[in-house]
Amino acid sequence: MTSAPPGVTRGKDTFGWMLHEPLTRKSSFHLTSSSVSWSQPSSSNPEGRGKSQFTEEKLGQAEKTELDAHFENLLARADSTKNWTEKILRQTEVLLQPNPSARVEEFLYEKLDRKVPSRVTNGELLAQYMTEAANDFGPGTPYGKTLIKVGETQRRLGAAERDFIHSASINFLTPLRNFLEGDWRTISKERRILQNRRLDLDACKARLKKAKAAEAKAACEGDAVPDFQETRPRNYVLSASASALWSDEVEKAEHELRLTQTEFDRQAEVTRLLLEGISSTHVNHLRCLHEFVESQTNYYAQCYQYMLDLQKQLGSSKGEIFSGTFVGNAESTSPPPAAASPPAVAATTLPAVPTIPVVPTIVGVPNTVAESVLNPNEVKPPASGTRKARVLYDYEAADSTELALLADEMITVYSLPGMDPDWLIGERGNQKGKVPVTYLELLS
Repeated sequence: MTSAPPGVTRGKDTFGWMLHEPLTRKSSFHLTSSSVSWSQPSSSNPEGRGKSQFTEEKLGQAEKTELDAHFENLLARADSTKNWTEKILRQTEVLLQPNPSARVEEFLYEKLDRKVPSRVTNGELLAQYMTEAANDFGPGTPYGKTLIKVGETQRRLGAAERDFIHSASINFLTPLRNFLEGDWRTISKERRILQNRRLDLDACKARLKKAKAAEAKAACEGDAVPDFQETRPRNYVLSASASALWSDEVEKAEHELRLTQTEFDRQAEVTRLLLEGISSTHVNHLRCLHEFVESQTNYYAQCYQYMLDLQKQLGSSKGEIFSGTFVGNAESTSPPPAAASPPAVAATTLPAVPTIPVVPTIVGVPNTVAESVLNPNEVKPPASGTRKARVLYDYEAADSTELALLADEMITVYSLPGMDPDWLIGERGNQKGKVPVTYLELLS
């Protein structure tokens, strides 16, 4: 004997199977005029219902509730803000810290909530090397003195760079990072909830649509006049019962649809308010951008002022070393007559084996236009302003306008108006010619 399905018992009348309990959300009959089937509706599991709806949408088998155009514009604007903020943040980090290893280290310290250790800037490191080199070469030598001055300026530049990086990190990078790690995460979370609410809403709409279609079909089958001579008249009873059950199912689907619609509308409003807050984010980032530009302007202004000061110091030291004490009064010396400019000298004219391993780069390079009008053999020394100098290294004259030098010999030197500051006029007895300053040690 065939067993009855759940909710159905064997009747004593001639109509066979009879229903004795209504359908519920967890169990329902799918009734037709010729068969009875048993299934679990998808609405029994909201999460599974949302996943099923999402899959059917991807396959093009389900309808989707579209958001209004204003809401879509807010979503697009928020996504664009997030993407560009990430790019600006990353590139600014590269600008402030070009070393990728250092950036990774700073990122790890930040994630561990630990203070980033102080790091020496490149300018400060260069200043340290210059100072050590000056102490090694002799802080009293011209090269040593210049190294100390340049090193001090590099130290000040490095300190200015450190202040700029600190200011930019606080006033610009931190607000951008806070938006990505705070406000944007909240927006993303609420958008995911809205997506789930939308999937539930569309699933309820689909369920109601199917329930109404089944109700209409059952009603049509219940309206038919039963033929009691038919061998299986029980199907008419089942069709009439199914129509009533599907009516109950439609009522439940409509009630659930109203609930999900309310939840969707509430979540859409919450998400809309957060998305509209992007405008305030833009205002805040605009203020931070102005502060970044101001910090950068102050930084470059400081660097420019430091370099101007250094340039003045080097210019004054040039006068002291090269020309300040050599040039006599302008009345005592008149510009010499023009002479042919010295020919360009190739690098092969340099000494083959210098007495020291370092040869100044100015040797053998044609001098400025001022030299082209100076003929050392035709000029006279100034009445005052000459000094003694000791030759440090052997020097071979490149042409007739230069004076060959031997290491450790003493010569008299002076400068003329318009001369290249890297050169002096040297005299040894009745010999006269241009000599490079870097080969000399000027004596008081």
